[in-house]
Amino acid sequence: MRFIEDMRDQGYAVESVCRVLREQGCQIAARTYRAWITRQAPSRRTVGDAFVIDAIRSIVWTTDEDTGSVRMTPEGLYGRRKMLVEVRKTYPWATPGSVDRAMKSLGLNGVRRSKGVRTTIPAADGVRAGDLLNRDWDC
Repeated sequence: MRFIEDMRDQGYAVESVCRVLREQGCQIAARTYRAWITRQAPSRRTVGDAFVIDAIRSIVWTTDEDTGSVRMTPEGLYGRRKMLVEVRKTYPWATPGSVDRAMKSLGLNGVRRSKGVRTTIPAADGVRAGDLLNRDWDC
């Protein structure tokens, strides 16, 4: 690939260089060269996600000066929405999707404040079923 780049810098077309290489037994298509060139630079999304991951790491974990151990800060318990607000203080262009991907890759989940899932819903009248076994509940 570097040879094709050098020949291109000298003014030769990529297709003609690839044709000569194919005649010499080296099977390289011009499309392969162009795909290799476009893969050289990371995409904007990848770069943006790297910034967001770095921001979340700096928010969530801190290093103890004395022992050198890494510990989680209270912000590490934030959910996606609060974390997005926190990250946007540093990077205003951060999106909810980039924060989602970053938190998933770092293994972070927010803490829920709700009581949990309600599996038994009481009747509308509020009357409980009677004691059919005549148990004595007085102690």
